[in-house]
Amino acid sequence: MSLLDNILLALNAIRANLLRTILTCMIIAFGIMALVGILTAVDGIQASLSSNFATMGANNFDIRKKGTGIQVGRRGKRPKDYQPISITQALEFKERFNYPVTASISVGAAFAATVKYQSIKTNPNITVRGGDANYLSVAGLSLVEGRNFTDQEVASGKNLIILGNGMANKLFKKPQLAIDKVVSVDNKKYRVVGVLEEKGSSSIFSSDNLVIVPLMNARQEYANAQTTYVITVSVNNAYQIEEAIAEATGLMRSIRKLYFSEEDDFDISKSDKLASILIEQSEYVTTAATVIGIITLLGGAIGLMNIMLVSVAERIREIGISKALGATRQTVVTQFLVEAIVICQIGGILGVILGIAAGNGVSILIKGPFIIPWLWIVGGIAICFVVGIVSGLYPAIKASNVDPIEALRYE
Repeated sequence: MSLLDNILLALNAIRANLLRTILTCMIIAFGIMALVGILTAVDGIQASLSSNFATMGANNFDIRKKGTGIQVGRRGKRPKDYQPISITQALEFKERFNYPVTASISVGAAFAATVKYQSIKTNPNITVRGGDANYLSVAGLSLVEGRNFTDQEVASGKNLIILGNGMANKLFKKPQLAIDKVVSVDNKKYRVVGVLEEKGSSSIFSSDNLVIVPLMNARQEYANAQTTYVITVSVNNAYQIEEAIAEATGLMRSIRKLYFSEEDDFDISKSDKLASILIEQSEYVTTAATVIGIITLLGGAIGLMNIMLVSVAERIREIGISKALGATRQTVVTQFLVEAIVICQIGGILGVILGIAAGNGVSILIKGPFIIPWLWIVGGIAICFVVGIVSGLYPAIKASNVDPIEALRYE
């Protein structure tokens, strides 16, 4: 009997026990959906993270006060308090760093500000950041309306502001209407000179709730003795980033007047560090998805073995007739194994389709790309094939051991 004949017999047997087969297929489908869906979503999240951090500049690195970066896995350990990077140190670094780079100085001025124009105001969730003329380029931001600050405006600390796109739409309905208008930021008056390009629809980290003021203005209005400044360096050639980091480390140690035996009291991190940390943490989600999928598939395998054993008991007379007509033990084993594998493959294909839909649904929600996870598709089908063999082997052997004489007498 050919493989095609065995598949046709398996489909006939499935139709004869449709309800039980559907329930078993659904158990297997949910297991594969959990596995493929979560892993597809994780791939989408990772792709979105990598893409968004790439737009911030793959050749960038930040110099900031030690202890202000992202800390992972150090719960319960109180970090040492280091001296902030002062504006004087930041300006000295920018002046003395003679390397083919673009350097920018910025500072976090406020993180819960309210921006108001006439009677319209935003929620108190606006981030105010002070930056120099290079800040937009190194931060991966671009303008849709207006212009950037000039070096003179940055140095003099004029009351100028660049608005996030979403904020400009809320306050003025159209971004172009915001230019040259005067807005209030926590009761401080600023003239709008630019509006950032919208990133809320294509970026995990939206700049819609960000406003940028000249660096020295942020220093005058918001800074105190504990304010620390961030130096962002964009290297022209990606292959030179490690060399640039080494040069920057030496210069910063000199500016901070550190002895040879003293450790660095500042952090230097590449712009993709956060993405790497988050992607590393997503491996735990991948492991959890795999465990959930395996547990569900184990339940499906037990259910499939049960339905196959019931099928053997119900088809003893059929098995006896087959043996009486010349079917060998191997033929019977093959017939029942193929039936178990077909049931598993039906459930597996359904689970893959549902998993791709669910995973990409999550990816699309966070503005990630549409992903076809070929590895997980092939892996899911292969897993279902193994489950079919494992679940169907014992019932198939039991069916092949049926005595044809007793089987023909079976009622």
